[in-house]
Amino acid sequence: MMWRRWLALLGLIVIAALLAFPLRGLVNQLIIVPLAYILWLLKLLYLSMHQAFWWLALVLAVLIILGRSLLPEITLVKKTIPLAKHEHGNVESLAIAMRKSDKGIYFKWLVANRMGRLAYQILLQREHGKARSVFAPLVGEGWESTDEVQQYLEKGLHGSFAEFPNSRWNYFAPPEKTPLDQDVAEVVTFLESKIEGDRSR
Repeated sequence: MMWRRWLALLGLIVIAALLAFPLRGLVNQLIIVPLAYILWLLKLLYLSMHQAFWWLALVLAVLIILGRSLLPEITLVKKTIPLAKHEHGNVESLAIAMRKSDKGIYFKWLVANRMGRLAYQILLQREHGKARSVFAPLVGEGWESTDEVQQYLEKGLHGSFAEFPNSRWNYFAPPEKTPLDQDVAEVVTFLESKIEGDRSR
């Protein structure tokens, strides 16, 4: 409401008027005296310098203003072109993870996860487009694998690296064998046999 604003403004004026008299000494010491001293110093500076200096400063200021308004803006900052980030493909990412698999359980799981996803894709292709949940067990017609390979693929697709202890942080305990320590070459051979078998059919 407008009347409320006017009422608030009137209240502020009344409060300022009531405080002006008791605080006039404080205001004089903190504001009036320092401001007058600064103005006095500026007057002395103006009178002590030759008049030609002020004319030269005025001409330079006018030239700078005209130059900025008439000339187009010139950016002197060199633009840096960001380098394109190299994105790794599936095969390259798998190769990197395999090289780092001896550095910790995460990289071992990363390789197993890619193998598990590949196994899922093979089973999906074998079922000719039939709906298949990614959470379903990796089983199907003619899918005969050893227990070790099957557990490796299942843990890679449906498990997490957090399920297994990281021996890197425990130097005194012997490393515990996990399903992720399966020989990757044996897993690759098994998956290749399923792909080749599907092609032969």
